[in-house]
This record gives sequence, structure tokens and C-alpha cells, in this order.
Amino acid sequence: MVGLISDTHGLLRDEAVEAMRGSELIIHAGDVGEPTILDRLRELAQVVVVRGNVDDGAWGKTLPPTAVAEIDGKTIYVLHNIHELDLDPAAAGFHVVVSGHSHKAVRFEKAGVLYVNPGSAGPRRFNLPISVAHLDLRAQPWKVDFIELEGRDGR
Repeated sequence: MVGLISDTHGLLRDEAVEAMRGSELIIHAGDVGEPTILDRLRELAQVVVVRGNVDDGAWGKTLPPTAVAEIDGKTIYVLHNIHELDLDPAAAGFHVVVSGHSHKAVRFEKAGVLYVNPGSAGPRRFNLPISVAHLDLRAQPWKVDFIELEGRDGR
């Protein structure tokens, strides 16, 4: 299982950590906010991360704008803002595209490529749900489960 998380904006909820537990790989699709978030996620699994628009400090500038992950023979292209996608994922041989930025959990397929945005796991914005996702590439068809987090602390 691949854990998908995005837009933490400096807040890594305990619920998000629990949702990522058991992942073989964690993908953070940007707007991390604080490097300690990545440290905590790395305690659970290998982390692939990209820079988001709020990751502008010296540490954030070390994060790549895009990344490629491979798991179970499938390749995953990762970027923060889907509107900045500057390649044809199908032609490039990617199976999945993971993005963030919009804070909206989305799953759709186009030209045989699965696109997933896990939503936002950080502070609540725009009255949208707080969420992360699990991606199972061993299931047929591939399975995406969105996990809504309670956000009991009001953030």
C-alpha cells in the first residue's frame, strides 16, 4: 500500500500518522510546511516528496519540484500542482500521477493513467474535508481509499 498525503502546511496530525502507518511507501505531494513532518513520516516508511508553493524556505528549496516513484512495477509521477503538469504521463510511461495543491480529494482516469489528489491533511481550509489516501496497486482495478480525518482540534 502507498500512503498519499499532501498540503500539511506545517501540521502533521496524529490521525494522519496513524493512517500512513503500514505503508510501504509514503508520497507527500508538497506544501509540507516544516521539515520535521518529513522526519516523522520517514519513521514509518520511505518518503517521496516534492516542493509545494509554501515550501519556500532554505530547506524547502532542497525539495524537487517533481519526483518519480516506483512500486510493484508501476511508476508514479509526483508534482504539487496538476496545472503545472508539462508532460504526457501516458506517453512517458507513467501509471499514476499524484498531486496536491487544490486541497480537494480527487480520483480520475485519463488515457489509462490514474490521477489522485489525496486532499489536504493540514489546517482546514475552504470548509473542505481533511484527508489522506491509500493507493493499492496490487488490487485489480487499482484501488484508492480516501480517509477523512476528524480534525478534532479545530484546525
